Amino acid sequence: MSSFLTMIQTSGPLFLLVAAGYLVMKVFRLPLWVSQRTTKLVFTVALPALLFSMMTGIRRLPSPDMRVLAAFFGACLLVFALGRFGSRWFRLDGASRSVFAVGGVFSNNVMLGLPLAKLLLGPGSIPTVALVLVFNSLILWTLVTVAVEVARHSGTSWRNVVRTALRVAFNPIVAAIFAGVAWSFTGWDLPRVVSLPLDWVGAAAGPLALAALGMGLAEFGVGRDRRLTAALVTVKLLVHPLAVWGLAAWLGLSSLETRTLVLLSSIAIGSNVYLMARQFGVLEGPVAQSLLVSTALSAVTTPLLVALVP
Repeated sequence: MSSFLTMIQTSGPLFLLVAAGYLVMKVFRLPLWVSQRTTKLVFTVALPALLFSMMTGIRRLPSPDMRVLAAFFGACLLVFALGRFGSRWFRLDGASRSVFAVGGVFSNNVMLGLPLAKLLLGPGSIPTVALVLVFNSLILWTLVTVAVEVARHSGTSWRNVVRTALRVAFNPIVAAIFAGVAWSFTGWDLPRVVSLPLDWVGAAAGPLALAALGMGLAEFGVGRDRRLTAALVTVKLLVHPLAVWGLAAWLGLSSLETRTLVLLSSIAIGSNVYLMARQFGVLEGPVAQSLLVSTALSAVTTPLLVALVP
């Protein structure tokens, strides 16, 4: 019961921000470009600032346990491949299948996973959470960007290959991630005159993304594409954590590491997936609905799955 109440208390502010974005669009009857520009601001400014700052500190993390990374991201890649293949049943195009697939593995771990791990599993879980958070952005953002670009520009000529590579490299998210990693290898700390504004702008990424989600719901409506929404929520809340649990058990991770990874993988779909959908112009409505539904249901499924781990 306490785990359930903790989930409600932690996820409550997320729903309030989404509701605020929805009401702003409806009450003031704002034009659609407001929602679109807000999403673009998050995608091109706030989120890159946050990810760049995260990546510059990668050298300060403890040496990664490759079994932890293999269990979590091995399961992510497996479920991503299954999601991309299985979504053919909905007759989606290549870009839509990629966004659907990443929705099944990209959790809201910054706003939900980290605080829940602290509350439910204690401070011993934080090193595992930190590893997942850093590599999550590095691997999954790059994966979905490459998958979408390849799906849209799948020609075999060298010109198409070069164009696809350039689109991936100059994607604001991917560029910020790799720029931050490159800076971390210099061993220098960012000057405070640079790091402080980056922190301010990055701190706005989460709240702005949730407000943009509410604006998107006002734009696309609620209650459509129920089969697609149900499939995406099922993959995220059940298939993904079970795959992580299975790999963690097979690799012989400790009980605390396994429970931490299961918790992180069972968290609701991240708002970043909605930003991906808006950026690539596919599945905006279903992803927005899936984010809300999965956040509500994970208040029950996440404590249950964590409790089931021996």
